[in-house]
Amino acid sequence: MPSYQKPTGTLDILPEEQRYWYYVRDQARHLAELAGFERIDLPIFEDTSLFARGVGEGTDIVDKEMYSFTDKGDHDITLRPEFTAGMVRAYIENGMQVLPEPVKLYTFGPIFRYERPQAGRYRQHTQFDVEIIGEQHPSADLEVMLLAWDLYARLGFRDLSFQLHSTGCPKCKPDYVAELVDYYEDHLTVICEDCVRRLERSPLRVLDCKKEQCQPVIEEAPHFLDHLCEECAEHFDTLRSYLDLLGREYTINHRLVRGLDYYTKTVFEVWAAGIGAQSAVCGGGRYDGLTEELGGPPTPGVGFGSGLERIIMVLQDLEIDVPPLPRPSVFLAHLGKAAERKSLELTEELRKADVGAWFAFGDRGLRSQLREADKREVRYTVILGENELEAGVATVREMREGDQVEVPLVDLVNWLKERV
Repeated sequence: MPSYQKPTGTLDILPEEQRYWYYVRDQARHLAELAGFERIDLPIFEDTSLFARGVGEGTDIVDKEMYSFTDKGDHDITLRPEFTAGMVRAYIENGMQVLPEPVKLYTFGPIFRYERPQAGRYRQHTQFDVEIIGEQHPSADLEVMLLAWDLYARLGFRDLSFQLHSTGCPKCKPDYVAELVDYYEDHLTVICEDCVRRLERSPLRVLDCKKEQCQPVIEEAPHFLDHLCEECAEHFDTLRSYLDLLGREYTINHRLVRGLDYYTKTVFEVWAAGIGAQSAVCGGGRYDGLTEELGGPPTPGVGFGSGLERIIMVLQDLEIDVPPLPRPSVFLAHLGKAAERKSLELTEELRKADVGAWFAFGDRGLRSQLREADKREVRYTVILGENELEAGVATVREMREGDQVEVPLVDLVNWLKERV
Protein backbone atom coordinates (compact mmCIF):
# COMPACT_ATOMS: atom_id res chain seq x y z
CA MET A 1 0.00 0.00 0.00
CA PRO A 2 1.28 3.53 -0.76
CA SER A 3 2.26 5.79 2.12
CA TYR A 4 0.43 9.08 1.73
CA GLN A 5 1.65 12.45 2.98
CA LYS A 6 0.03 15.86 3.00
CA PRO A 7 0.78 17.99 -0.09
CA THR A 8 3.77 20.30 -0.01
CA GLY A 9 2.90 23.62 1.57
CA THR A 10 -0.05 22.39 3.61
CA LEU A 11 -0.47 21.83 7.32
CA ASP A 12 -2.21 19.33 9.59
CA ILE A 13 -3.57 21.20 12.60
CA LEU A 14 -3.49 18.58 15.34
CA PRO A 15 -5.82 18.49 18.35
CA GLU A 16 -3.14 19.70 20.76
CA GLU A 17 -2.59 22.80 18.59
CA GLN A 18 -6.26 23.73 18.26
CA ARG A 19 -6.27 25.87 21.40
CA TYR A 20 -4.10 28.42 19.61
CA TRP A 21 -6.54 28.54 16.68
CA TYR A 22 -9.58 28.92 18.92
CA TYR A 23 -7.85 31.67 20.89
CA VAL A 24 -6.64 33.72 17.92
CA ARG A 25 -9.96 33.47 16.10
CA ASP A 26 -11.83 34.43 19.25
CA GLN A 27 -9.66 37.49 19.87
CA ALA A 28 -9.92 38.60 16.24
CA ARG A 29 -13.69 38.10 16.18
CA HIS A 30 -14.10 39.98 19.46
CA LEU A 31 -12.10 43.01 18.30
CA ALA A 32 -13.84 43.12 14.93
CA GLU A 33 -17.31 43.00 16.46
CA LEU A 34 -16.40 45.65 19.04
CA ALA A 35 -15.80 47.97 16.09
CA GLY A 36 -19.06 47.02 14.36
CA PHE A 37 -17.74 44.61 11.75
CA GLU A 38 -20.11 41.81 10.69
CA ARG A 39 -19.20 38.25 9.68
CA ILE A 40 -19.47 37.14 6.07
CA ASP A 41 -18.41 33.80 4.54
CA LEU A 42 -17.48 33.43 0.88
CA PRO A 43 -16.99 30.54 -1.56
CA ILE A 44 -13.52 29.01 -1.56
CA PHE A 45 -13.44 29.22 -5.38
CA GLU A 46 -14.55 31.94 -7.81
CA ASP A 47 -14.43 32.62 -11.54
CA THR A 48 -10.80 32.98 -12.58
CA SER A 49 -11.56 36.27 -14.31
CA LEU A 50 -12.55 37.83 -10.97
CA PHE A 51 -8.97 37.60 -9.73
CA ALA A 52 -7.36 38.27 -13.11
CA ARG A 53 -9.33 41.50 -13.36
CA GLY A 54 -9.39 42.47 -9.70
CA VAL A 55 -5.90 41.50 -8.54
CA GLY A 56 -4.36 42.32 -11.90
CA GLU A 57 -2.67 40.46 -14.72
CA GLY A 58 1.06 40.87 -14.44
CA THR A 59 1.09 40.42 -10.68
CA ASP A 60 2.92 37.42 -9.27
CA ILE A 61 -0.33 36.16 -7.77
CA VAL A 62 -2.16 35.97 -11.11
CA ASP A 63 0.81 34.97 -13.26
CA LYS A 64 2.50 32.43 -10.98
CA GLU A 65 0.59 31.55 -7.83
CA MET A 66 -3.09 30.86 -8.54
CA TYR A 67 -4.57 27.36 -8.37
CA SER A 68 -6.78 27.44 -11.48
CA PHE A 69 -8.65 24.71 -13.33
CA THR A 70 -11.54 24.08 -15.71
CA ASP A 71 -14.47 22.37 -14.00
CA LYS A 72 -16.86 19.79 -15.48
CA GLY A 73 -19.11 22.58 -16.74
CA ASP A 74 -16.20 24.05 -18.70
CA HIS A 75 -15.95 27.06 -16.35
CA ASP A 76 -12.58 28.58 -15.50
CA ILE A 77 -12.32 28.37 -11.72
CA THR A 78 -9.65 29.51 -9.25
CA LEU A 79 -9.20 28.70 -5.56
CA ARG A 80 -9.16 32.12 -3.98
CA PRO A 81 -5.63 33.57 -3.60
CA GLU A 82 -6.92 36.51 -1.52
CA PHE A 83 -10.19 37.75 -0.02
CA THR A 84 -10.78 41.31 -1.18
CA ALA A 85 -11.91 40.63 -4.76
CA GLY A 86 -14.44 38.07 -3.48
CA MET A 87 -15.61 40.48 -0.78
CA VAL A 88 -16.28 43.17 -3.37
CA ARG A 89 -18.00 40.66 -5.68
CA ALA A 90 -20.31 39.66 -2.80
CA TYR A 91 -20.94 43.33 -1.97
CA ILE A 92 -22.05 44.02 -5.55
CA GLU A 93 -23.95 40.79 -6.20
CA ASN A 94 -25.96 40.93 -2.97
CA GLY A 95 -26.94 44.58 -3.33
CA MET A 96 -25.11 45.62 -0.18
CA GLN A 97 -24.69 49.15 -1.56
CA VAL A 98 -28.23 49.89 -0.34
CA LEU A 99 -27.12 49.28 3.27
CA PRO A 100 -26.05 52.21 5.46
CA GLU A 101 -22.49 53.11 4.51
CA PRO A 102 -19.90 52.11 5.25
CA VAL A 103 -20.39 48.34 5.21
CA LYS A 104 -17.89 46.74 7.62
CA LEU A 105 -17.14 43.05 7.05
CA TYR A 106 -14.79 40.40 8.38
CA THR A 107 -14.18 36.74 7.64
CA PHE A 108 -11.89 33.77 8.20
CA GLY A 109 -10.95 31.10 5.71
CA PRO A 110 -8.35 29.31 3.60
CA ILE A 111 -6.29 31.08 0.92
CA PHE A 112 -4.40 29.23 -1.81
CA ARG A 113 -1.17 30.39 -3.44
CA TYR A 114 1.42 28.29 -5.20
CA GLU A 115 4.58 29.80 -3.74
CA ARG A 116 7.69 28.55 -1.99
CA PRO A 117 6.70 27.35 1.48
CA GLN A 118 8.57 28.96 4.35
CA ALA A 119 8.19 29.40 8.10
CA GLY A 120 4.60 30.37 8.88
CA ARG A 121 3.64 30.62 5.19
CA TYR A 122 1.94 27.78 3.35
CA ARG A 123 0.37 27.16 -0.04
CA GLN A 124 -2.89 26.71 1.80
CA HIS A 125 -3.09 29.11 4.70
CA THR A 126 -5.85 30.67 6.77
CA GLN A 127 -6.54 34.39 6.75
CA PHE A 128 -8.39 36.79 8.98
CA ASP A 129 -9.71 39.47 6.62
CA VAL A 130 -11.31 42.84 7.40
CA GLU A 131 -12.87 45.31 4.95
CA ILE A 132 -14.60 48.69 5.14
CA ILE A 133 -16.53 49.34 1.92
CA GLY A 134 -18.17 52.68 1.14
CA GLU A 135 -16.00 55.18 3.03
CA GLN A 136 -13.33 57.43 1.51
CA HIS A 137 -12.23 59.29 4.63
CA PRO A 138 -8.75 58.47 6.04
CA SER A 139 -10.33 57.65 9.40
CA ALA A 140 -11.51 54.41 7.77
CA ASP A 141 -7.88 53.62 6.91
CA LEU A 142 -7.01 54.31 10.52
CA GLU A 143 -9.73 52.00 11.82
CA VAL A 144 -8.57 48.92 9.92
CA MET A 145 -4.96 49.70 10.82
CA LEU A 146 -5.82 49.99 14.52
CA LEU A 147 -7.79 46.75 14.43
CA ALA A 148 -4.72 44.96 13.07
CA TRP A 149 -2.44 46.61 15.63
CA ASP A 150 -4.79 45.91 18.55
CA LEU A 151 -5.07 42.23 17.59
CA TYR A 152 -1.31 41.72 17.68
CA ALA A 153 -0.94 43.76 20.85
CA ARG A 154 -3.65 41.72 22.58
CA LEU A 155 -1.95 38.49 21.51
CA GLY A 156 1.33 39.59 23.11
CA PHE A 157 3.43 40.75 20.14
CA ARG A 158 6.08 43.30 21.11
CA ASP A 159 7.34 46.63 19.74
CA LEU A 160 4.67 47.06 17.09
CA SER A 161 4.97 49.66 14.36
CA PHE A 162 3.44 50.50 10.99
CA GLN A 163 5.19 50.63 7.64
CA LEU A 164 3.27 53.26 5.70
CA HIS A 165 3.12 54.50 2.12
CA SER A 166 0.76 55.91 -0.47
CA THR A 167 0.46 54.65 -4.05
CA GLY A 168 -1.65 57.57 -5.22
CA CYS A 169 -4.73 57.43 -7.41
CA PRO A 170 -5.55 57.35 -11.14
CA LYS A 171 -4.82 61.10 -11.29
CA CYS A 172 -1.26 60.99 -10.04
CA LYS A 173 -0.18 57.36 -10.53
CA PRO A 174 0.37 57.50 -14.33
CA ASP A 175 2.90 60.36 -14.13
CA TYR A 176 4.86 58.63 -11.39
CA VAL A 177 4.82 55.29 -13.20
CA ALA A 178 6.10 56.96 -16.36
CA GLU A 179 8.99 58.54 -14.44
CA LEU A 180 9.75 55.24 -12.70
CA VAL A 181 9.87 53.39 -16.02
CA ASP A 182 12.12 56.05 -17.53
CA TYR A 183 14.47 55.73 -14.58
CA TYR A 184 14.58 51.93 -14.81
CA GLU A 185 15.20 51.92 -18.55
CA ASP A 186 18.64 53.33 -17.78
CA HIS A 187 19.32 50.25 -15.61
CA LEU A 188 17.98 47.39 -17.74
CA THR A 189 21.35 45.67 -17.89
CA VAL A 190 21.61 45.65 -14.09
CA ILE A 191 18.18 44.62 -12.84
CA CYS A 192 16.88 41.03 -12.70
CA GLU A 193 14.77 39.42 -15.42
CA ASP A 194 11.65 39.55 -13.24
CA CYS A 195 11.95 43.32 -12.92
CA VAL A 196 12.38 43.68 -16.69
CA ARG A 197 9.10 41.81 -17.07
CA ARG A 198 7.41 43.84 -14.34
CA LEU A 199 8.31 47.10 -16.05
CA GLU A 200 6.07 46.12 -18.93
CA ARG A 201 3.13 44.75 -16.98
CA SER A 202 3.15 46.04 -13.37
CA PRO A 203 5.89 48.67 -12.95
CA LEU A 204 5.32 49.46 -9.27
CA ARG A 205 6.23 45.87 -8.40
CA VAL A 206 9.90 46.60 -9.19
CA LEU A 207 10.08 48.48 -5.88
CA ASP A 208 9.20 45.29 -4.02
CA CYS A 209 11.94 43.15 -5.57
CA LYS A 210 14.15 41.24 -3.12
CA LYS A 211 16.97 40.35 -5.54
CA GLU A 212 20.31 41.70 -4.33
CA GLN A 213 21.28 43.09 -7.73
CA CYS A 214 18.20 45.32 -7.78
CA GLN A 215 18.67 46.90 -4.36
CA PRO A 216 20.97 49.80 -5.39
CA VAL A 217 18.57 50.68 -8.22
CA ILE A 218 15.60 50.68 -5.86
CA GLU A 219 17.43 52.90 -3.37
CA GLU A 220 17.89 55.63 -5.98
CA ALA A 221 14.42 55.33 -7.55
CA PRO A 222 12.10 58.35 -7.49
CA HIS A 223 9.67 58.50 -4.56
CA PHE A 224 5.93 58.28 -5.11
CA LEU A 225 5.21 60.71 -2.27
CA ASP A 226 6.87 63.45 -4.31
CA HIS A 227 4.27 62.94 -7.06
CA LEU A 228 1.00 62.71 -5.10
CA CYS A 229 -1.84 64.92 -6.26
CA GLU A 230 -3.36 67.36 -3.78
CA GLU A 231 -6.17 64.97 -2.80
CA CYS A 232 -3.83 62.03 -2.16
CA ALA A 233 -1.30 64.17 -0.30
CA GLU A 234 -4.03 65.54 1.97
CA HIS A 235 -5.37 62.02 2.59
CA PHE A 236 -1.91 60.77 3.53
CA ASP A 237 -1.14 63.75 5.76
CA THR A 238 -4.46 63.39 7.59
CA LEU A 239 -3.83 59.70 8.23
CA ARG A 240 -0.37 60.48 9.57
CA SER A 241 -1.82 63.13 11.89
CA TYR A 242 -4.21 60.52 13.33
CA LEU A 243 -1.35 58.10 13.97
CA ASP A 244 0.63 60.89 15.64
CA LEU A 245 -2.39 61.80 17.77
CA LEU A 246 -2.76 58.23 19.03
CA GLY A 247 0.96 57.66 19.48
CA ARG A 248 1.20 54.75 17.02
CA GLU A 249 4.70 54.42 15.66
CA TYR A 250 5.13 54.34 11.90
CA THR A 251 7.86 54.55 9.29
CA ILE A 252 7.34 55.87 5.78
CA ASN A 253 8.52 53.07 3.50
CA HIS A 254 8.99 54.24 -0.09
CA ARG A 255 9.37 50.64 -1.24
CA LEU A 256 6.02 49.49 0.12
CA VAL A 257 3.63 48.92 -2.78
CA ARG A 258 2.04 45.53 -1.89
CA GLY A 259 1.57 42.89 -4.57
CA LEU A 260 -1.91 43.71 -5.87
CA ASP A 261 -2.87 46.13 -8.62
CA TYR A 262 -6.06 47.35 -6.97
CA TYR A 263 -4.36 49.38 -4.23
CA THR A 264 -4.80 53.15 -4.25
CA LYS A 265 -3.64 55.72 -1.75
CA THR A 266 -2.80 54.06 1.59
CA VAL A 267 -0.81 50.85 1.82
CA PHE A 268 0.52 49.58 5.14
CA GLU A 269 2.06 46.69 7.02
CA VAL A 270 2.25 45.92 10.73
CA TRP A 271 5.74 44.98 11.91
CA ALA A 272 6.70 43.37 15.20
CA ALA A 273 10.00 42.72 16.96
CA GLY A 274 11.50 39.41 17.98
CA ILE A 275 9.76 37.23 15.40
CA GLY A 276 12.63 36.33 13.10
CA ALA A 277 13.82 37.70 9.78
CA GLN A 278 10.35 38.61 8.49
CA SER A 279 9.12 41.50 10.60
CA ALA A 280 5.86 42.05 8.71
CA VAL A 281 2.91 40.26 10.29
CA CYS A 282 0.09 41.60 8.12
CA GLY A 283 -0.64 44.14 5.43
CA GLY A 284 -3.40 45.91 3.57
CA GLY A 285 -4.51 49.17 2.07
CA ARG A 286 -7.10 51.14 0.17
CA TYR A 287 -8.74 50.00 -3.10
CA ASP A 288 -11.03 52.81 -4.22
CA GLY A 289 -11.40 51.67 -7.84
CA LEU A 290 -11.95 47.95 -7.35
CA THR A 291 -15.75 47.94 -7.01
CA GLU A 292 -16.12 49.87 -10.24
CA GLU A 293 -13.57 47.62 -11.98
CA LEU A 294 -15.69 44.59 -11.05
CA GLY A 295 -18.91 46.07 -12.42
CA GLY A 296 -20.33 47.91 -9.43
CA PRO A 297 -20.86 51.59 -8.72
CA PRO A 298 -17.82 53.69 -7.77
CA THR A 299 -17.28 52.73 -4.13
CA PRO A 300 -14.17 53.27 -1.99
CA GLY A 301 -12.79 50.52 0.23
CA VAL A 302 -9.97 49.69 2.60
CA GLY A 303 -8.93 46.52 4.44
CA PHE A 304 -6.24 44.08 5.49
CA GLY A 305 -5.53 40.37 5.67
CA SER A 306 -3.52 38.45 8.24
CA GLY A 307 -2.31 34.85 8.10
CA LEU A 308 -3.22 32.83 11.19
CA GLU A 309 -0.46 30.25 10.74
CA ARG A 310 2.17 32.96 11.11
CA ILE A 311 0.47 34.38 14.19
CA ILE A 312 0.31 30.97 15.84
CA MET A 313 3.91 30.14 14.98
CA VAL A 314 5.01 33.36 16.70
CA LEU A 315 2.81 32.69 19.75
CA GLN A 316 4.49 29.31 20.13
CA ASP A 317 8.00 30.69 19.53
CA LEU A 318 7.45 33.43 22.12
CA GLU A 319 5.99 30.83 24.50
CA ILE A 320 2.86 32.93 24.98
CA ASP A 321 0.37 30.88 26.96
CA VAL A 322 -3.19 30.57 25.70
CA PRO A 323 -6.22 29.15 27.51
CA PRO A 324 -6.83 25.41 27.17
CA LEU A 325 -9.78 24.16 25.19
CA PRO A 326 -12.87 23.00 27.07
CA ARG A 327 -12.78 19.27 27.72
CA PRO A 328 -15.04 16.81 29.54
CA SER A 329 -14.70 17.19 33.28
CA VAL A 330 -16.54 14.00 34.21
CA PHE A 331 -15.61 10.40 33.37
CA LEU A 332 -18.20 7.64 33.72
CA ALA A 333 -16.70 4.27 34.72
CA HIS A 334 -18.93 1.21 34.98
CA LEU A 335 -18.79 -2.43 35.97
CA GLY A 336 -21.43 -4.79 34.60
CA LYS A 337 -24.11 -4.50 31.94
CA ALA A 338 -26.71 -2.82 34.15
CA ALA A 339 -24.17 -0.21 35.28
CA GLU A 340 -23.10 0.33 31.67
CA ARG A 341 -26.69 1.11 30.65
CA LYS A 342 -27.18 3.49 33.57
CA SER A 343 -23.88 5.22 32.74
CA LEU A 344 -25.11 5.76 29.20
CA GLU A 345 -28.26 7.43 30.54
CA LEU A 346 -26.21 9.59 32.91
CA THR A 347 -23.83 10.61 30.12
CA GLU A 348 -26.76 11.86 28.09
CA GLU A 349 -28.28 13.72 31.06
CA LEU A 350 -24.97 15.39 31.91
CA ARG A 351 -24.41 16.62 28.37
CA LYS A 352 -27.96 17.98 28.22
CA ALA A 353 -27.10 19.91 31.39
CA ASP A 354 -23.96 21.31 29.65
CA VAL A 355 -21.61 19.18 31.72
CA GLY A 356 -18.86 17.64 29.62
CA ALA A 357 -18.89 13.87 30.09
CA TRP A 358 -16.70 11.04 28.77
CA PHE A 359 -18.23 7.57 28.64
CA ALA A 360 -15.82 4.66 29.08
CA PHE A 361 -16.13 2.44 26.02
CA GLY A 362 -15.93 -1.33 26.16
CA ASP A 363 -15.91 -3.86 28.97
CA ARG A 364 -12.80 -3.27 31.08
CA GLY A 365 -11.77 -3.49 34.68
CA LEU A 366 -12.08 -0.53 37.02
CA ARG A 367 -8.33 0.00 37.26
CA SER A 368 -8.03 0.34 33.48
CA GLN A 369 -10.92 2.80 33.38
CA LEU A 370 -9.42 4.91 36.17
CA ARG A 371 -6.11 5.04 34.34
CA GLU A 372 -7.91 6.38 31.29
CA ALA A 373 -9.79 8.94 33.42
CA ASP A 374 -6.46 10.13 34.81
CA LYS A 375 -4.96 10.51 31.33
CA ARG A 376 -7.97 12.48 30.18
CA GLU A 377 -7.42 14.89 33.09
CA VAL A 378 -11.03 14.91 34.24
CA ARG A 379 -11.97 16.41 37.59
CA TYR A 380 -14.42 13.72 38.65
CA THR A 381 -14.89 10.04 37.88
CA VAL A 382 -18.34 8.57 38.46
CA ILE A 383 -18.08 4.88 39.38
CA LEU A 384 -21.11 2.65 38.96
CA GLY A 385 -21.31 -1.06 39.78
CA GLU A 386 -23.87 -3.51 41.10
CA ASN A 387 -23.50 -2.30 44.70
CA GLU A 388 -24.02 1.35 43.72
CA LEU A 389 -27.08 0.53 41.63
CA GLU A 390 -28.68 -1.44 44.49
CA ALA A 391 -28.07 1.45 46.89
CA GLY A 392 -29.24 4.07 44.38
CA VAL A 393 -25.96 6.01 44.60
CA ALA A 394 -22.84 6.68 42.55
CA THR A 395 -19.30 6.74 43.90
CA VAL A 396 -17.68 9.98 42.76
CA ARG A 397 -13.89 10.27 42.93
CA GLU A 398 -12.21 13.67 42.91
CA MET A 399 -9.22 12.86 40.71
CA ARG A 400 -6.66 15.35 42.02
CA GLU A 401 -6.90 14.48 45.68
CA GLY A 402 -8.36 11.00 45.33
CA ASP A 403 -11.23 11.68 47.75
CA GLN A 404 -14.45 9.74 47.19
CA VAL A 405 -18.05 10.43 48.16
CA GLU A 406 -21.35 8.72 47.51
CA VAL A 407 -23.99 10.83 45.77
CA PRO A 408 -27.62 9.75 45.27
CA LEU A 409 -28.24 9.00 41.60
CA VAL A 410 -31.25 11.31 41.56
CA ASP A 411 -29.04 14.21 42.66
CA LEU A 412 -25.91 13.34 40.67
CA VAL A 413 -26.38 15.61 37.64
CA ASN A 414 -27.09 18.72 39.73
CA TRP A 415 -24.31 17.83 42.17
CA LEU A 416 -21.75 17.67 39.36
CA LYS A 417 -23.11 20.73 37.58
CA GLU A 418 -22.64 22.86 40.70
CA ARG A 419 -19.01 21.80 40.94
CA VAL A 420 -17.81 21.91 37.33
